[in-house]
Amino acid sequence: MAAFRPRIGSFSRNVSASSSSLTPGLKHGPNGTTFISSGVPDLDKILGGGFSLGSLVMVIEDAEAPHHLLLLRNFMSQGLVHNQPLLYASPSKDPRGFLGTLPSAGSSKDEKSSKRDSDEEKGLRIAWQYKKYFDENHQSLDSNRDSKKEFCNDFDLRKPLERQFLIGKQIDCVSTQDSQNLVALHDRCAAFLSQFSRNESSVSVAGRIAIQSLCAPQFVHSDMEWDMLSFLRSLKGMVRSSNAVALVTFPSTLLSLSTSKRWQHMADTLLSVKAIPDEDKDLAKLLTGYQDMIGLLNVHKVARINTQFPVILEATTFSIKLQKRRFLVLECLNQAPIDGSSGSSYSTSGSCSGSSRTGTLDF
Repeated sequence: MAAFRPRIGSFSRNVSASSSSLTPGLKHGPNGTTFISSGVPDLDKILGGGFSLGSLVMVIEDAEAPHHLLLLRNFMSQGLVHNQPLLYASPSKDPRGFLGTLPSAGSSKDEKSSKRDSDEEKGLRIAWQYKKYFDENHQSLDSNRDSKKEFCNDFDLRKPLERQFLIGKQIDCVSTQDSQNLVALHDRCAAFLSQFSRNESSVSVAGRIAIQSLCAPQFVHSDMEWDMLSFLRSLKGMVRSSNAVALVTFPSTLLSLSTSKRWQHMADTLLSVKAIPDEDKDLAKLLTGYQDMIGLLNVHKVARINTQFPVILEATTFSIKLQKRRFLVLECLNQAPIDGSSGSSYSTSGSCSGSSRTGTLDF
């Protein structure tokens, strides 16, 4: 008698059971997608897991502040921590010198708390018959912490990577300042992505491409907007058929409005960063924690791979903060109290008529 096989729809995606064991730095998502970390834990949570393999991520730069470099550095450092090959393109003459500014992985708040808990547990004196159960639970918690640590790290922006850490890493640096066209950069990207051909069964290693300021004035081809658009279209196609993620930053103010819209349409995931003025009294009255903010992050588009359903976010604008002036943190914007005083609520009174001030809608 033939064995019963469940009927699978023509639009169902068959995901093998072997996908449960993943290479460090990779994580499975819905609809058969695989994520790699952006290097910012909060951004991974906002995007639903991180950057999808095979996607083109674009970041709109701010003309007044280099906040896009915070995302670019964390993205590159996260790949190096996971031993993922990296291709970095920059308009500077010596792009390899930028590697000296990459942040190193630091001890996050969760790691410190877990270490403190383990120290307290060593001082506990419990009955010997329960110790084995305690050890089993402790090992399971440690494994969960390790798996979380393997996917995304907290990077200390004030502590650069050591030169010894870069030894043995597969890093390809490209300077686009001297090239007369984008053919050389296209060929380097094609050769780099050919190492990560997509395989449905498993993903052994993933690659990362980081292109800084694509249309910067240092580029010789900065005025060739259509050529750069063709390059982005070709890059998106090559990345989509490989196990890699490409992150491209560009200043939209140097492009025409129509070209900027076309570039944004090419992106699978579109982000933008904006600096906050030092003395903006109106914004300080509107938002709580304004003094700790260094910028704003807007999520315009999230990659939709293997699905036609849009990703609906609870919020699209987030504040960029530096925790202890070291770790990059993203938080939702909170409206300040109406009277401008500090506090987490609008009114201390629970009734509608508790305020002494009267208005047009006074109950």
